[in-house]
Amino acid sequence: MNQVQILIADDHPLLRAAVRLTIEAALPGAVIREAADVQAMEAAIGEGLPDLVLLDLTMPGANGFSSLILLRQQHPALPVVVLSAHEDDSSVNRAYHHGAQGFVPKSANADAIGQALKAVLAGDNWFPPGFVPDAPCDQETRLAEGLAALTPQQYKVLVMFADGLLNKQIAYELGVSEATIKAHATAIFRKLDVRNRTQAVIALQSLGPVPDPSWHAVPPA
Repeated sequence: MNQVQILIADDHPLLRAAVRLTIEAALPGAVIREAADVQAMEAAIGEGLPDLVLLDLTMPGANGFSSLILLRQQHPALPVVVLSAHEDDSSVNRAYHHGAQGFVPKSANADAIGQALKAVLAGDNWFPPGFVPDAPCDQETRLAEGLAALTPQQYKVLVMFADGLLNKQIAYELGVSEATIKAHATAIFRKLDVRNRTQAVIALQSLGPVPDPSWHAVPPA
């Protein structure tokens, strides 16, 4: 029988160490790998698909729920359990509707983490006791669909927009022409249903883990 492989994607070394001990106790013999940012997570997945990813929404490169959305789009069969310091019902609900199979608050005890891992590995979902999903936000659902439609290069460009880089700077960083960046920008605006890079950045930032009751991806015209 193959060993269970778990990937812990979180930028806090102490938390990763604590979670590792919890997994070793709950799943003896499990192969545990670690990643401190999205780039390292993608590299680890590229080396071999794990059986489950424990995903922090706020590690470097994560951009909130966008990391979950893209992970589900790129690896639809890979179970993902969100491990988050944001424990409000809205965050749990958003994780559920963006395709997470589980959600474990970072304040949870070791037993909860072990229960979540066992349940998801068995093909079930695991969310905090008492959680009942609300209807998804139609606007955020459309945004998630648009984000999932971006190519990896287009997503990189979008993140660089959010970092405030100019087209010529992005072109230099990616080793392409400014015309290519402009073409990517046009495709990004179309897929996200926005008019310009400012609105595209607002849309990306709206997918952060902290909910905003007055959330709007695109400001009124």
